[in-house]
Amino acid sequence: MYMWRPVTKAYIFLHRSMSMSTSSLPPSPIPLLTSVASYRQWRQRAFDGGKSVGFVPTMGALHDGHLSLVQRSLAENELTVLSIFVNPAQFAPHEDLATYPRTLPGDLELLTAQQVTVGEAVRKASAVFLPSVQDMYPSGISQDVSAQKGAFVEMKGYGHQMEGASRPTFFRGVATVVTKLFNAVQPTNAYFGQKDIQQALLLRRLCKDLLFPYPEADHVHIVPTTRDLNDGLALSSRNAYLSANERKFAPALYRALQCAESAWSNGESKDRCISTAVAVIDEVKAQAAIEGVDVRLDYIEMNNSETFDVVDASSNHRLAGDIPVILSGALWVGRTRLIDNIVVGDLNRIIR
Repeated sequence: MYMWRPVTKAYIFLHRSMSMSTSSLPPSPIPLLTSVASYRQWRQRAFDGGKSVGFVPTMGALHDGHLSLVQRSLAENELTVLSIFVNPAQFAPHEDLATYPRTLPGDLELLTAQQVTVGEAVRKASAVFLPSVQDMYPSGISQDVSAQKGAFVEMKGYGHQMEGASRPTFFRGVATVVTKLFNAVQPTNAYFGQKDIQQALLLRRLCKDLLFPYPEADHVHIVPTTRDLNDGLALSSRNAYLSANERKFAPALYRALQCAESAWSNGESKDRCISTAVAVIDEVKAQAAIEGVDVRLDYIEMNNSETFDVVDASSNHRLAGDIPVILSGALWVGRTRLIDNIVVGDLNRIIR
């Protein structure tokens, strides 16, 4: 039985999505699997045929970044599955669950157009997994963590730094839903974007710590961030929230990170690198204010890529050792929160 709660837009969407029927789905040449049971029948046939399955988990609102993951999966697997599921557990009560972009017809058009030729075979997406909230959370789900019941997954010691400091329940929701998706999909390989690098590294560790057979930790792949070719802005579904005027200032975070990376490469201390980046943001913030755009820095930090521990203030690239460092940040432009990162050090230890 559900506890009484105020009827918000998020609550209405949550319950509507529980009962999505196949009759409401747009036409698609790609099989649309709307339940765990129907997907498992499809997956058993793939097992029986000895086929490798690549998996691209998404929340929809597809863009070229998602499509780069699909292309990688098509190239490396005989079958490719993409999931679309807007996960309520990773949104705090004040966040944008109700307004998160939902563009299924357009997503299916983009996905249908993707293909890769391997030898004489032309590979296309094999299935789209569209589970309901009821399937994914059979015990029910609330965005309020204190009201949640049932099984949830936490990554102790890895979810409070970087993004976790600003979004304290986020990685609990991510680890939980991806565990469920991996259990349902049972992929040979899974693909995530570098833009969400803490999430991707955390999920790689999740598979290692919980002994996942599908996928094994080494089969959780992190693919380089796809960027706007003109100004380097990391592609994101939330970029759709930006007004035309706000969009002009959105690349500031990446420019700030690039300046910090350059300072690090030149032997500057971590503190000096961060100060360099903050100065870039401050300059853009002043320019944006003149045009009536609110730009606010959430954080810029440098973290060890294995432990997520903050790099010592006095450290520099000669003292940091062989472990790559994640230089990351989050920036508010208007009401849109943007994230980005650069890996400094041996990129091949992470992006593979």
